[in-house]
Amino acid sequence: MGRWEPDARGRLARSALELYAERGFDQTTVAEIARRAGLTERTFFRHFADKREVLFHGSRALEELLVNAVAGAPEATAPMDAIAAALDVAGGMFEERREYARRRQAVVAAHAELRERELIKLASLAASLAGALRGRGVAEPAASLAAEAGIAVFKIAFERWAGDAGGPDLPRLMRESFDELRAVTAGA
Repeated sequence: MGRWEPDARGRLARSALELYAERGFDQTTVAEIARRAGLTERTFFRHFADKREVLFHGSRALEELLVNAVAGAPEATAPMDAIAAALDVAGGMFEERREYARRRQAVVAAHAELRERELIKLASLAASLAGALRGRGVAEPAASLAAEAGIAVFKIAFERWAGDAGGPDLPRLMRESFDELRAVTAGA
């Protein structure tokens, strides 16, 4: 009966994260995830290609959010400011899912294969942001430098945020990290 309940994807994602935290990523099977969610393995594979995808299924939506924010920035906005504004928007989205993001980050950090996949996701985000900047007329290498620096800021701020349940919100940490980057590049 549970399989007819709404939000199968969300239930699978929550069940997977619970099991990964309890038993470890390698020790958890797709069958166990589906069973915990009250669904079948077949339903799992309708939503996710494999058990890693449960942790990375939001990547496309994050990419679209960031690219659209960069593309929609006012014309006179400097490249780094467009990236900072886009990350601020993304930070607000993550803030709404803080506990899930913290638990996900702990699972990813504990497993080398998942850390590698996370780095690939971040590289893909940087490439998409660079493309969005080029679409705004920013030349190379400035577009790639701004995008890569923005993703570095995001990564550092996200790790700080995920590791401190009672700490500042993610947009604030990203703004502080951008300020640190500006200070470092200015030689301060």
